[in-house]
Amino acid sequence: MNTAERAGGGSLLVLTMALFLQACGGAAIAAGNLHPLVLIPGDGGNQLEARITKDYKPSSLVCKWWTRQPAAEGGGGWYRLWFDPLIILSPFTRCFAERIALRYHPELDDYRNAPGVETRVPGFGSTEALRYLDPSLRHLTDYMGTLVKSLEEEIGYEEGKSLFGAPYDFRYGLAAEGRPCKVGEGYLRDLKELIENATVANTGRPAVLVAHSLGTLFMLQLLARNSPEWRRQYIKHLVAVAPPWGGAVVQMLTFASGSTLGIPIVDPLLVRAEQRTSESNMWLLPAPRVFKNQPLVVTPERNYSAMDMAEFLQDIGYGEGVLPYQTRILPLVGELPAMEVPVTCVLGTGVKTPETLVYGEGGFDAQPEVVYGDGDGTVNLASLVALEAEWSGKTSQPVKLLTVPGASHSDVLKDRAAVGEIIREIAAINSLSLNGSAKRSNI
Repeated sequence: MNTAERAGGGSLLVLTMALFLQACGGAAIAAGNLHPLVLIPGDGGNQLEARITKDYKPSSLVCKWWTRQPAAEGGGGWYRLWFDPLIILSPFTRCFAERIALRYHPELDDYRNAPGVETRVPGFGSTEALRYLDPSLRHLTDYMGTLVKSLEEEIGYEEGKSLFGAPYDFRYGLAAEGRPCKVGEGYLRDLKELIENATVANTGRPAVLVAHSLGTLFMLQLLARNSPEWRRQYIKHLVAVAPPWGGAVVQMLTFASGSTLGIPIVDPLLVRAEQRTSESNMWLLPAPRVFKNQPLVVTPERNYSAMDMAEFLQDIGYGEGVLPYQTRILPLVGELPAMEVPVTCVLGTGVKTPETLVYGEGGFDAQPEVVYGDGDGTVNLASLVALEAEWSGKTSQPVKLLTVPGASHSDVLKDRAAVGEIIREIAAINSLSLNGSAKRSNI
């Protein structure tokens, strides 16, 4: 249909198409009419490759041997650091932990890799690296594979034409504006360029951003750090899946006692030290504006709320984390800046989610008793809905919540009902652009 038909005699046909798309969930949207879509993964949803240099000092013979693993595709000594199934075995867990750890350099006020370790993120611009954490174990490591397949088969998105991926090094985060942040800011620049190129390649149609978990925080900052004119030209909609707008209580468990990510044979104390060095983990600690004075960690000596995070970090034995938390993270999480871009939040509810951690006489080296509340199993409900609460009454900032009872933080990308909600929302965003009559505030 040409422009004249859309403006005149084709209006009845356009209306008929819009009604049909609404009825069938968007499966018949013509690929040529789609807004380009960029997928942004969450924390552990990015593949990460490493290469060992002469400056690396292995802590054991096992770690020294592991440097001779066959190189991953691309050669040059690169191999898959995340995710590699070997890391669940204790000797390799130690090697993995010392290689993936970051270092905060006070003189730089920024984070860098461990000495002797180079890293890279494969597949920027493509969804290939987002579909599975390990392509050789597709069934076990499916991440966005189900969602990508649905976008392609049910809506008509095409890899490299209308569908793109923006993986990143998930260990690094962002800092408050004005603080050095080499890796995080570099990612935002690359992502901005990807969005602009995708828009140009799709005849000027602005992009739909679909972000999961930590990726939603990156997207909020990308939008806030660019002008209203840029947002109007290049961004159609943000679909935030399982968004940790105010962090999560489970991150305090990670910092205090280590997290096995649900793998029972992994000793959490083996990975605790490296997990504490992750800039993004610190970004995901409970935000004071959301959790306020609610006791989140309870010990025989004292209780800790989100307002006591500096004292908490000091008392768990991670005093070196206090300065970056206070100067880089705390100002970053002080508010959720509105950016006048329509936002749809898709979130799971009704899943047992850590809400209070109760430690006994064993201290932080022992796993706590966990008191559960509502959420998606990882992110607390108060954090998942924080955007709607904070932006309530801002008519220029439309926000929609789509809840999926029983969908967990990771399963929201695979669960049939959750993926169906995402697909229908994206189809609706595209179908509304066909008739041109819907206002952004009604999206």
